[in-house]
Amino acid sequence: MRVVVLGAGYAGLTLARRLESKLPQTADLVVVDEADQHLVQHELHRVIRRPAVEGAITVPLRDALDRATIRTARVESVDRDARRVRLSDGTLEYDYAAVCLGAETAFYDLPGVDEHGLPLKRLEHAHRIRESFLDACEADGRAVVGGAGLSGVQVAGELAALAEERGADVDVTVLERLDSVAPAFPEAFQSAVHDALDAAGVTVRTNARVTGATADAVELDDRTVPYDAFVWTGGIRGPDALGSDRPVVRGDLRLDDHAFAVGDVARVVDADGEAVPASAAAAIREARTVATNLDRLVRWELDGDTDEFPPKLDPFRFDAPGWIASVGDDAVATVGPKVFTGAAARTMKATVGAGHLSSVGAISRAADLVREELG
Repeated sequence: MRVVVLGAGYAGLTLARRLESKLPQTADLVVVDEADQHLVQHELHRVIRRPAVEGAITVPLRDALDRATIRTARVESVDRDARRVRLSDGTLEYDYAAVCLGAETAFYDLPGVDEHGLPLKRLEHAHRIRESFLDACEADGRAVVGGAGLSGVQVAGELAALAEERGADVDVTVLERLDSVAPAFPEAFQSAVHDALDAAGVTVRTNARVTGATADAVELDDRTVPYDAFVWTGGIRGPDALGSDRPVVRGDLRLDDHAFAVGDVARVVDADGEAVPASAAAAIREARTVATNLDRLVRWELDGDTDEFPPKLDPFRFDAPGWIASVGDDAVATVGPKVFTGAAARTMKATVGAGHLSSVGAISRAADLVREELG
């Protein structure tokens, strides 16, 4: 019996660690990721301004996992009929699989945006954004961030703070095609985030639909916005291994009888019929549900009960605990209807990151991150 976890982001690592303690010892657990370390993605924007944060937000998989076999390879395709995964270094067959490959940046075939816009999904992206922005600082130039979801908001805040630290007169502009920043989140959160961006000196342009980009300007419906540094956080798509698709999964999170989709790789509709936002909080909670259900299915097969009805699986319901975004040295957080900013929100942001690191066994890195976040 082989269970494979494809991807070691929030969903994959949380799931794998739970399966290590749950699955019978006779079950083989394999974790596949193209990197040999886990990245705390929601802190990646910090690396743009503070490269030293990289050490606190990366965890070697060999340190986070005990029992699982770790295979460092790129997932190229998943043949669910044959229950076979094609990897960059061969193939891997499975009895059960959890696809936790996350999402990639969507460029929507906008002319020039893929070529000129810098995404933020990996450490090398953060380093490229930093280098490009430092050049803009030298020229007292202009930076444009396309997309004002949480990633775009946090990048814009870091860029504005970095310019201030450098004593550079750089105009940082964030563009959003909808009528508010953080458009997928509650109105009170949107308003507080907008205020924080204003206070940081970020120019916010909503109802600004990007139609393309050249080497020195972002094109909108009615005008162009020149730039010296251009970051694109305007949306997500599925991974190449799934043909860029993000399949819809319901409350059981199943792709089929032998595969689950967990985290940003899928568009999740929970057991109450509610669309689940692509977020670390959702991915971690989905992983906990899938760990329980995979364990039941594996034990059902190993016990030879397959002539009986399959076990009942737990449904996934997402109850958002709140939302947090940092904007430079400030932060905005919500807990229920209440909005926090300033020191309270910064503490919450540090606590969330440190809590996740602690949950994957990286206690010293959790302490390092708190020191970086709170000084």
